[in-house]
Amino acid sequence: MLVLRSLLFNIAFYLNLAFWLVCAMATMPLPKRFLLGVALNWAESSLWLMRVIVGTRCEISGVENIPPGGIIMAAKHQSAWETFALITVFRNPVYILKRELTWLPFFGWCLLKMRMIPVNRGAGSRALQMATRRAKVELGQNGRQLLIFPEGTRRPVGAPPDYKFGVAHLYGELGVPCVPVALNAGLFWPRRSFLRRPGTIRVEILPAIPPGMDKKAFHALLQEQIETATDRLVSEGRAELARLGVPAPANTRQEAAQKS
Repeated sequence: MLVLRSLLFNIAFYLNLAFWLVCAMATMPLPKRFLLGVALNWAESSLWLMRVIVGTRCEISGVENIPPGGIIMAAKHQSAWETFALITVFRNPVYILKRELTWLPFFGWCLLKMRMIPVNRGAGSRALQMATRRAKVELGQNGRQLLIFPEGTRRPVGAPPDYKFGVAHLYGELGVPCVPVALNAGLFWPRRSFLRRPGTIRVEILPAIPPGMDKKAFHALLQEQIETATDRLVSEGRAELARLGVPAPANTRQEAAQKS
């Protein structure tokens, strides 16, 4: 049954994506807010499909911790789920993403229209400087919310953290609060996996870290807060899967400890 539901959801998910891409193309001559509306509808309809077909609900807590105006939202990255689901929390987000995504037909055009910030990962510090300049404009002049995944790429559930220092650089240069975000989405939408599991994806928006901290101290604090909350949410998610009788993804951190 799990395999069948996963198959049905994946088919429905990509058909839904295709439908909203067609809608997005129709809004290209219009102001950006129309395309953002399409993106929001795509995200909400995808969450609805996952709830109806797979039985996976979503709970987002701590929205009251988001301060007004420009912010950095630094989220744990376990799966593709949070790349679209977090759109529902904000109405004018901007992502820092790898530039290759903007090369995709249709989807990439939408990213450019919404003024997302593409970076060339091979350009090192120069790419970070360019992203910082763009982010200053989007957050300062336009009051947008910068969504960033500090580890840079998806990490398996329980994998040792790998936080890049780029988030600390942005924090120091932009001078805005940083909101840490913990989640357990990788249990239910694992990276590089066909399966989608029933249960409750939990997202916890933690209290904002005010601007002005030393970059190294901020980097350590951000990792500690996200990882502590994520470990708790993952434990709760594993317990829920056990009650449902659904096998959970392997605990990569536990496996690494056993090998050592």
